Amino acid sequence: MEESKGCVCVTGGTGFVGSWIIKRLLEDGYSVNTTIRAHPGQKKDVSFLTNLPGASQRLQILNADLSDPDSFKEAIEGCIGVFHVAAIIDLEEREPEEIVTRRSIEGALGILRACLTSKTVKRVVYTSAAVAVSYDGKEEEEKDESSWSDVDILRTFKSLGPYAVSKTLTEKAVLEFGEQNGLDVVTVIPPLVVGPFISSKLPVSVHPCLYFIFDKKDPLGYLQVNMVHVDDLARAHIFLLEHPNPKGRYNCSTCLATIEEVIEILSIKYPKFQIPTLDSLKESSGIKFPYQSSKKLIDSGFEFKYGLEEMLVDVIECCKEKGYLEL
Repeated sequence: MEESKGCVCVTGGTGFVGSWIIKRLLEDGYSVNTTIRAHPGQKKDVSFLTNLPGASQRLQILNADLSDPDSFKEAIEGCIGVFHVAAIIDLEEREPEEIVTRRSIEGALGILRACLTSKTVKRVVYTSAAVAVSYDGKEEEEKDESSWSDVDILRTFKSLGPYAVSKTLTEKAVLEFGEQNGLDVVTVIPPLVVGPFISSKLPVSVHPCLYFIFDKKDPLGYLQVNMVHVDDLARAHIFLLEHPNPKGRYNCSTCLATIEEVIEILSIKYPKFQIPTLDSLKESSGIKFPYQSSKKLIDSGFEFKYGLEEMLVDVIECCKEKGYLEL
């Protein structure tokens, strides 16, 4: 059996980000316990995880659910670090915001309590979201880690509201818990995550990235949005786990991409796609996100590897390979 750098836990292992973190951790020599949510009477296909290099020796998959925080204890026991990536994403608003938020916070705090009980966990890295920094009601064009979104503003976004509120309040709760209980907790705040995906399922962030290809009438279409490659995001999580003294929140955004830049790149790279012209977008009323500065992360020593063109090419090639896009 291969020698391990230590065992870490990744919650939400079948998700876009969680699965890529697992891939990277195995490549880096870690043993990984990951949690997935069980579906009664339905067996989830996790072959994309079990087929990863090193998985047969160093990956263990366990069932756990944020609705039952105690269910994470087994996965956390004996781990040196925990990546809490699992999230409740309910963009169809099937459940009230209060229920989504309570489950998110109670699940996260239950995981942190299990980390304290374990006596082995040295650090927890929580995956937040750009919605937790972007909407503070101030007009600054740049948002750093001092910015916290106003939940009353978040509630005005119909489809995104419950998710955005739950991510913001959960991030606050985990940081507060860490300070009050002497547990080392840091948070990573990613924007729109772009790039290849391991599972066969299309990640929820890929559609809004390429909305003008998948659905040209998407009302949530962006005019400018912060982006990060999934591999850079996974590397940033591991960087913060291994960093000698990280503190608090870390934005993890490579660039603020305008729709003009995105369309220009894709028009050149994929001329056979029916991509809208820039003139057709002049009357668009899409969302313009403020710039999400990653200066703190970069100043800590982290280096982003992927630019905008690489992000877009990687995600489109993956979508083509998995049958979601055809030329």
